[in-house]
Amino acid sequence: MISDLNILGWSQFFNGQLDLTEFDSLTPVRLSEVRRRSVVALTPALERLDIALTGDHVATDMAVGDFVLTDGERLIRVLDRKTVISRKAAGIAAQAQLIAANIDTLFITTSCNHDFNEARLERYLAIAIEAEATPVIVITKADKPEDMPAEIYEDRAKALYEGAEVLLINAKSPEDIARLERYCGTGQTIALVGSSGVGKSTIARGLTGEDIEVGDIREDDAKGRHTTTARSMHRMHAGGWLIDTPGMRELALHDASEGIATLFEDITDLATECKFSDCQHQTEPGCAVRRAIETGELDPNRLERWRKLVDEDARNSETIAESRERGRKFSKMVKSVKKAKSAKRGE
Repeated sequence: MISDLNILGWSQFFNGQLDLTEFDSLTPVRLSEVRRRSVVALTPALERLDIALTGDHVATDMAVGDFVLTDGERLIRVLDRKTVISRKAAGIAAQAQLIAANIDTLFITTSCNHDFNEARLERYLAIAIEAEATPVIVITKADKPEDMPAEIYEDRAKALYEGAEVLLINAKSPEDIARLERYCGTGQTIALVGSSGVGKSTIARGLTGEDIEVGDIREDDAKGRHTTTARSMHRMHAGGWLIDTPGMRELALHDASEGIATLFEDITDLATECKFSDCQHQTEPGCAVRRAIETGELDPNRLERWRKLVDEDARNSETIAESRERGRKFSKMVKSVKKAKSAKRGE
């Protein structure tokens, strides 16, 4: 059975989580769809298995790509994940919305038009690094670049993080799709993320052969008219699995501090040379970061993007209690300022 599971992406990481009783009585399967009250799983024989969620199991605790144990009718437990891609869920609580589990490579898609945005790419890169998945930036529409040559888009992407490969492709070209397949072999799992309209579904269709509908691109805003709306897992020609995700223009970070630090290693290294350990890199004397900007070693725009991601991650990662405490402190400060102004006016 283990050899069959390897086709699904099984590895020793998961094998070590089963005891002898579970080996004999339960079957490991991999989730290919997560619905509100049920999940669809793939068995080692690649058969679909519909499992109703009962008891303590809820859909929000699972992601496409999860390995779970089943007795054939019920879901018994979810195995620990090797990697997980998530984002902050809507609302004030610091809760994660699961996107994809147990992926090996994250294809971060953008295009040679107005969709290209360094700040958005850096969000995805930070998430991939935090999850310890291999990030690959895939820039589509290389055959019809806007505003500047396609190679300029490629150079801008390469400047973001040297640990990510950057591929410039025409998503409708079979030859270009074939360049992606070295990441898509048996046992490998790929996830696609990126804004709507950049060619995610075209790439997915090229890698899987499945007829995924792709909408036309409006010239005014480069958004697709029709895009994928649900996460699902598909077998690729090269033998691996692809998890297709909805286009997400805004991706709220949470618990990604290590990913951000690695992505902006040039800034974090400089910060260790600052005179003060709590330097904010603004007007403090002896600031190595500001000195690097003045000498042209560091792009001020990159510093600003780093600052925004750090602040956003800290804000989105705080608990409800911490959020309320921050709100109380702010209200107290406002009241103090008003009181001081009133006293100054003699009121």
